[in-house]
Amino acid sequence: MTPHPAPVADRRRFLAQAGAAVAGLLLPRAPLFAAPQVAPRRTLKKAVGLGMVGEGKTPLDRFLLLRDLGFDGVEIDRPAESPLDELLDAQERSGVRIHGVVDSVHWGAPLNSADPAVRRRGMEGLEAALRDAKACGASSVLLVPAVVNAGQPYDEAWTQSQEAIRAALPLAAELNVVIAVENVWNQFLLSPLEAARYVDELGSPFVQFHFDIGNVVNYGWPEQWIRLLGARIAKLHIKDYSRKKRDDAGLWRGFEVELGEGSVDWTAVMKALDGCGYSTAPGGRWATAEVAGGDRKRLEQIAKQMDRLFAAS
Repeated sequence: MTPHPAPVADRRRFLAQAGAAVAGLLLPRAPLFAAPQVAPRRTLKKAVGLGMVGEGKTPLDRFLLLRDLGFDGVEIDRPAESPLDELLDAQERSGVRIHGVVDSVHWGAPLNSADPAVRRRGMEGLEAALRDAKACGASSVLLVPAVVNAGQPYDEAWTQSQEAIRAALPLAAELNVVIAVENVWNQFLLSPLEAARYVDELGSPFVQFHFDIGNVVNYGWPEQWIRLLGARIAKLHIKDYSRKKRDDAGLWRGFEVELGEGSVDWTAVMKALDGCGYSTAPGGRWATAEVAGGDRKRLEQIAKQMDRLFAAS
């Protein structure tokens, strides 16, 4: 017997259900077990200030010591009376790079001094530091841009320091060396929004920010600064600060703490550095300890502390 055809409505319902079932087979299914989160590969390069190295008779001795302990580079203070020859030789023979220069004049001759002669000396120091940075292959010059006090007002510090930096920019561009403005206890650039604005107003890739992690803990949170400064960060200074020690013993005593034992939330800091790409950049970016140095044993301790901080997750 020939079966009666199903009603049209029933056929349509069947086809719709069958199509949905087939589509369900084709859709990707959620895994039974979520894949583990893979931590980003961090590429930070470890460095110290050369003045922290308290062992070794010659620059080469000190550079070789740093190489043996796993450091990649150093920062040096310039201008200075001593020639660069021995440092350049030590760099070449050890492989430890002079990655940055710290302007040695900016505290004594701030770019916003009320005395034009002092401002001129500060400008000459910045230019000399830029030239020395080029000579040793360093990519940046750390600059404290101004000092605010009762006789050097905040607004004038802003305008005068920016005026001086703009005047130095053609030389920085010619030498391919970044002027890296640092946050220090100079009563200037006291918030990350203000620091970002200061850099942006100068409008040049040769002005960036040298962010000191420990220096902001007294009045802020480093992870917030990192998130807001982002791509403006040229270099890092690594140190800790204890709010408890500050409260118990005094403002400056807050720095008397080992890396990882103060108030810095290093997990949050590292996540912020991951988020802006600083800590995972191909080829690596620089992170320089700025703490009390010493002999081989002390420097080895600093290297291990830095490794632990950089692995925080």
